[in-house]
Amino acid sequence: MDSQIYGVHNLIFIALFTILALTSSALPVTTPANAKASNAPPQINSNSVLVALLDSHYTELSELVEKALLLQTLEEAVTKHNITIFAPRNEALERDLDPEFKRFLLEPGNLKSLQNLLLFHMIPNRIESKQWPVETMNKKKIYHTSLCREAVDEKIQLKEKNGEKIVSIARVIKSDDIVRPDGIIHGIERLLIPKSVQQDFNARRSLRATSAVLPQGAPEVDPRTHRLKKPAAPVPAGSPPVLPVFDALAPGPSLAPAPAPGPGGPHHHFDGESQVKDFIQTLLHYGGYNEMADILVNLTSLASEMGRLVSEGYVLTVLAPNDEAMAKLTTDQLSEPGAPEQIMYYHLIPEYQTEESMYNSVRRFGKVKYDTLRLPHKVVAEEADGSVKFGQGEGSAYLFDPDIYTDGRISVQGIDGVLFPLEETKVAPKAALVAKIVSKPRRGSVSKSKTLLANGKLLEMACTMLGAVGHDAHFSSCH
Repeated sequence: MDSQIYGVHNLIFIALFTILALTSSALPVTTPANAKASNAPPQINSNSVLVALLDSHYTELSELVEKALLLQTLEEAVTKHNITIFAPRNEALERDLDPEFKRFLLEPGNLKSLQNLLLFHMIPNRIESKQWPVETMNKKKIYHTSLCREAVDEKIQLKEKNGEKIVSIARVIKSDDIVRPDGIIHGIERLLIPKSVQQDFNARRSLRATSAVLPQGAPEVDPRTHRLKKPAAPVPAGSPPVLPVFDALAPGPSLAPAPAPGPGGPHHHFDGESQVKDFIQTLLHYGGYNEMADILVNLTSLASEMGRLVSEGYVLTVLAPNDEAMAKLTTDQLSEPGAPEQIMYYHLIPEYQTEESMYNSVRRFGKVKYDTLRLPHKVVAEEADGSVKFGQGEGSAYLFDPDIYTDGRISVQGIDGVLFPLEETKVAPKAALVAKIVSKPRRGSVSKSKTLLANGKLLEMACTMLGAVGHDAHFSSCH
């Protein structure tokens, strides 16, 4: 009896196992299809708000979205829920934005900051203009979380005040500008910057301003006294050289610097030779400045000497005349010994100036005199026709091609004329006034001459009276 019951239990167990096996064998048929469907990229139709954004008049924002590689992220967000995009106008991203901040966003290493900035302008809700909350005294403020994950604590406030819709700190200039089934776009007047992006920008800017400490070299021995040289006073890294550039110049037409003018001394922490080579290559590729490059490299040795100066820590601004201006130089002006060097010296300013800095100076102060390497002459700059004019009179030149090359140590500004210093006008000595030397008469002769003059006048009057009556013939003195 027990064996029969035991057999019935076995039959029931085998039947259940068979049903489960058949069911499990049928499940894998549908599972790969489901998995494949979940991994498939989301499908966006032509009526999507993303397509409308890329084809809209918000061209600056759409370009940044493509550069930030956010299309796939936004497609996934659109498939899950509606989104609201606050699009800054093109002027806010093109002209009103700080150039340094824009350069920071477009650097490849700051892609994450650019993505966070753009995602901060999007919220995972559909908010139309009729749903905008009106700000009142008793009503609670409404905040929304953006798609930026790193700005979870920083939410966006929407309010309507005095008839104007406001998003955080930006005013809405075009509400419901683009309406699509999966989202809506409102136009705002300015850019919204999350705190995380602002902190990254401030940290990067302060990091650039920090300079490395220059290494200390081995002690040097003075060859004259055979004793150790006293260490110079510490100079902060990146500061200008202790000696002025004129003391670093060797006498004569050469620009050879003194042995130890700069913070690095002979260690050459600045690669001036490479920088000079780069700016000469830039002149050649820029076009129109071949004569200037030829004088620096072939006709003179100024290129190598300028490299030495820059290596020692000095900065230079080169006023480069174009080929048309250099063609006006005569043979006599270039044939004299040292003439090419003297001409170039007058075009080298021992300061780092850009087109913006020079234009601001002449706009503020009128005429500005810059020192040149041709002592003691200075070049005069003033504002003219919205540009900077150098020199005076007929020998003046205008800033023609600004900022051809700027690297922080060397600045090259193209001008349309060759500058010459105003030679000191030598005033001819005035001819000495030749005074007639008249001998002083003695007292006796003076009184005698006065007496004779009086007697002569009396005689003339008497003869005139006698002539009137006809008796002057009787006197020989009247004849």
